[in-house]
Amino acid sequence: EDKYMKTNILNESSKGTEVIRLEDKLFDQGEIYMTEEVNAESCATLIQQLHYLDGLGLKEVVLYINSPGGAVDAGLAVYDTMIGMKTPVRTVCIGTAASMGSILFLAGRKREVLEHSFVMLHDPLANLSGTKRALSLEKEAARLMETREILGRIIAERTGHTLDEVYEKTKDDCFFSAKEALEFGIATKIIRHV
Repeated sequence: EDKYMKTNILNESSKGTEVIRLEDKLFDQGEIYMTEEVNAESCATLIQQLHYLDGLGLKEVVLYINSPGGAVDAGLAVYDTMIGMKTPVRTVCIGTAASMGSILFLAGRKREVLEHSFVMLHDPLANLSGTKRALSLEKEAARLMETREILGRIIAERTGHTLDEVYEKTKDDCFFSAKEALEFGIATKIIRHV
């Protein structure tokens, strides 16, 4: 059973009246949502939706984001999918696009942020659980620095800043208001409603 109650609408056609999920109706119009943690499951669903919509010949696909972030590897798979699509993807921040959620936001050709929304960028976090040997830690640190460079280059490319400027900004959690996101080049437009 769904975690949240889904909204149904009535759709009238020559076949009569049918009950359909609002989510399905929006999907048919090219609107999809990332309103949860970035993980393997949520990203697999998102990639499937993006591939399907890319084949429909739509004018654009709109991805609404309100996500705390999550797994970098799963998120980068979505990022690469979005960047490689024939159909332009417009991203809209509807709350907070944090961590990996902000990287997904940056994948949009147009990046809109609601005026009271936030975008949060930071360096990737280490997941050091349990006892580790020195060589294991060294390998994990090297991988973490490689991930930092990948994400830093994405942010630099999408915002027009240098890699050093990005590193300086992302060394700690950095929250951007809508206005600050626009000024830094994260967002391309502030909107009052979706």
